[in-house]
Amino acid sequence: MLKHKKLANVPSLGFGVLVSPGRETSTGPQVIHRDPHRCHNCGAYSNLYSNILIGSGQWQCVICRNLNGSEGEYIASSKEELRNFPELSSPLVDFIQTGNKRPSFVPVTDSRTSAPVVLVIDECLDEAHLQHLQSSLHAFVDSVPPTTRIGIILYGSTVSVYDFTEESIASADVIPGGTSPTQETLKGLIYGTGIYLSPMHASKEVAHLIFSSLRPYKLNVPEVSRDRCLGTAVEVAMAIIQGPSVDMSRGVVKRPGGNSRIIVCAGGPNTYGPGSVPHSYTHPNYPHREKTAIKWMERLGREAHQHNIVVDILCAGTCPVRVPVLQPLANASGGVLVLHDDFGEAFGVNLQRASARAAGSHGLLEIRCSDDILVTQVVGPGEEANIDTHETFKNDMAVSIRMLSVEETQCFSISMQNKHDIKSDYVFFQFAIQYSNVYQADIARVITIRLPTVDSVSAYLQSVQDEVAAVIIAKRTLLQAKSYSDAIDMQTTIDERVKDIASKFGSQVPKSKLYRFPKEISLLPELLFHLRRGPLLGSIVGHEDERSVLRNLFLNASFDLSLRMIAPRCLMHREGGTFEELPAYDLAMQSDTAVVLDHGTDVFIWLGAELAADEGRSAAALAACRTLAEELTELRFPAPRILAFKEGSSQARYFVSRLIPANKDPPYEQEARFPQLRTLTIEQRTKLKSSFIHFDDPSFCEWIRGLKAVPPEPI
Repeated sequence: MLKHKKLANVPSLGFGVLVSPGRETSTGPQVIHRDPHRCHNCGAYSNLYSNILIGSGQWQCVICRNLNGSEGEYIASSKEELRNFPELSSPLVDFIQTGNKRPSFVPVTDSRTSAPVVLVIDECLDEAHLQHLQSSLHAFVDSVPPTTRIGIILYGSTVSVYDFTEESIASADVIPGGTSPTQETLKGLIYGTGIYLSPMHASKEVAHLIFSSLRPYKLNVPEVSRDRCLGTAVEVAMAIIQGPSVDMSRGVVKRPGGNSRIIVCAGGPNTYGPGSVPHSYTHPNYPHREKTAIKWMERLGREAHQHNIVVDILCAGTCPVRVPVLQPLANASGGVLVLHDDFGEAFGVNLQRASARAAGSHGLLEIRCSDDILVTQVVGPGEEANIDTHETFKNDMAVSIRMLSVEETQCFSISMQNKHDIKSDYVFFQFAIQYSNVYQADIARVITIRLPTVDSVSAYLQSVQDEVAAVIIAKRTLLQAKSYSDAIDMQTTIDERVKDIASKFGSQVPKSKLYRFPKEISLLPELLFHLRRGPLLGSIVGHEDERSVLRNLFLNASFDLSLRMIAPRCLMHREGGTFEELPAYDLAMQSDTAVVLDHGTDVFIWLGAELAADEGRSAAALAACRTLAEELTELRFPAPRILAFKEGSSQARYFVSRLIPANKDPPYEQEARFPQLRTLTIEQRTKLKSSFIHFDDPSFCEWIRGLKAVPPEPI
């Protein structure tokens, strides 16, 4: 941390941190089966940096310097002995709470209490889409663990709730979709004889039967105008998950472990019943109806979250689903909305990954820092929580965030500032995440970080991780890009930011108006150049709905996925099946090779024309590239689409537009930034040069010179 407030708070670079609360850590956190020691004054947790008086067992809080008792627990004969306490020897610990707030609660993990998954399926699909969807659904049933309880609901102009009591036929109870279901209707359904949630091992056959019985849409109505009561269907799904009010038999309160899931498989917009919009944008009342629908969907999402239900919406096909209306339902419940080209492979994989995501519930993230530091912004899947802790702790200044669900695939970006010049040698940060995990245990995960403070700007910049800085800057920027015109404005903001970092932290070139970009963070401008050109801010992705879905995903995504969504990773196939990582420049488009480009939500496999002409070699290269693409994205959610195409084909534009154009740069600059060029023969280089079509897009070097800065030396 920089001691000087003025420099530390330069907004173009700023100071921040990324926190992934639900992430599995490679070493595994230290697990402690007792209540934590917390500061009586500010609520912070004891940790490895706390000063401990071993004679009395008192410990000093690193956040507010208050002295606290430990009920004799920290009394020891030597400092070494204290190392036996995990919280005093490791920066990351998980406390499993024992003082449970529910006295009659016994943790149970049998199949009756495991969190159910309810599929809510659009029945207004044409033959081709339905066939794809059916094969994805059959594969889904075969992938679900035997104890998972599932429910199946179809929606069109009515809602059909499938009943698992019938073993050899697909039978459903049907509810009108034009209005929200009444309490009477729901009561009749829930307290009736039907079984609407059933463990997979008991209902696999029936589920396959139900999916085989689906039929394509029959009426002669265009896709966009078909009646779809998506809102009513989600209300019914929520009612089924909640079931008869809490089962109090034998004094055990049963609640599902973690969050239940509703997964909506949608092929078009919600045009009927509550939360719906008119079929056509030209409807005279469209703007007002859309506003009302957005509010209704957000309310439904909040209600789902209160009942620990996450709603994921997986859309597919060519019919616009009206993203602005559906997104609030997914967001407010802690779920995601994903668009797919069709109901095929990527959709099927996402269906499986969505249901298998372990999600904790009742999440709360508390951020505590030394008195010198102010938290200015938090971006991520949560909202500010107004928690009154005055009764427990006198001076709790924590920033509290209510998390919508606790998952490995998420991350919070936290921006901070110095309140004044810092006098002390260290500053402390503590992040506490409290949540209930899928096994119904209450966890408090505590992460404590100590950073030294410095006067030297160079020492500060050396400790900045370019990739983390780029993700924090991108999340801050995208929060402001609500529409396409905002996104264009944000491109200019990125330009100004890079210019400002160069002038505040760089040095001026003698006898020139140019600034040298600081060498300690030389990777940052290239990452930001990718951001301003790529699908999040640029115009590569054609439709505003697609852009807004990507932006929403990005704001909540984990560090790894966020980084890939900003800057693609480029891997060139080599003889023998190995891969060489190269900068994501258009100079990688060499006709005799195959290249994999991983851009987070999309992975592209490009086959050069020369390679494609040789059937044997191209088949082997393509197979190796596919295997690599699957390995790279094995655990990613949402699963990316993987597209393969040949040089010169119309789809190749997806690939070209994501690479930094460097073909116009002088040879010495090309070689400096793309050293692999030196391995090519003169003939190969000439051939590569002649394969490019001229575009006006500036190269990275041209762009940065236009900002009155010298391109940083490549590492």
